[in-house]
Amino acid sequence: MAKLTADKIQSETNVAERRLDKKDITKAWFKWICLSNTNYNYERLMASALLVSFSHIPEKLYPGDKEKKIEFMKRQMEFYNTEPHFGSIINGLALSMEEEMANNPSVTPQAITAVKTGLMGPFAGIGDTLWQGTLTPILLAVAMPLASQGNLLGPVLYCVLMYAIMLLISHFMFFTGYSSGKEGIENMMASGSIKRLIATASTMGAIVLGCLANSYVTCTSYLQIPVGDGFIDLQSTLDSILVGGVPLAVTLLAWYLMKKKSVNSTVVLLVLVVIGVVLGATGLFGGTAA
Repeated sequence: MAKLTADKIQSETNVAERRLDKKDITKAWFKWICLSNTNYNYERLMASALLVSFSHIPEKLYPGDKEKKIEFMKRQMEFYNTEPHFGSIINGLALSMEEEMANNPSVTPQAITAVKTGLMGPFAGIGDTLWQGTLTPILLAVAMPLASQGNLLGPVLYCVLMYAIMLLISHFMFFTGYSSGKEGIENMMASGSIKRLIATASTMGAIVLGCLANSYVTCTSYLQIPVGDGFIDLQSTLDSILVGGVPLAVTLLAWYLMKKKSVNSTVVLLVLVVIGVVLGATGLFGGTAA
């Protein structure tokens, strides 16, 4: 009887020890952020990167259990794709559920797969909107004026800020997913805070893109139309209607073709070249001052 009790206590102790420490979690995050887009393929997309980032976990959760380790690794090789920085919240959540399943049989592999499958799409959209539509334009707005002047600080500043922000966001999201769990993420999604964040970031991104377009899209006319004893300066006339109206029209045309008509960016570039050649040849825009 005493031996059975001792075995039971030892078994419970072993189960209690199947917990990940901060070093394990940080290592999983760091490997993910370094390798998230390696071996990216159409069959499993980011699954192999997820497996590698979790490769040290099975030994902590299933010491000495080869079959469980194999099952763990196979589970990570299921189709997976999301935005790697904001989407790392899913990785943290999956890691938390894997840890819970190692100690609680009520958590099933199907539940972990369902959570990853259900969240990877929404967080990919959130991440792409905030990263590509907001953060990148803002950083470019800061760095491009310096780079256009031949200042090496421009590209250096862009790279440093990009990676610093990337690391901070991914670290925060990964650990938020791990600590909050499924319920915390569901509450976050249901509260509407994500939608408000996306709306605010999209507005900010649009403002920054407008500033970039105003600074770097130029279309100037030197045409002077004779009228009686004088002439009408076309550029001055256009500016009196709307300053920067022609560059704005060019920008909106490119946006319309790509966004609304789904025209390939290369085709849009060719269209703009043709328009530029025609306007320059007719003397309406381009050329040099008289």
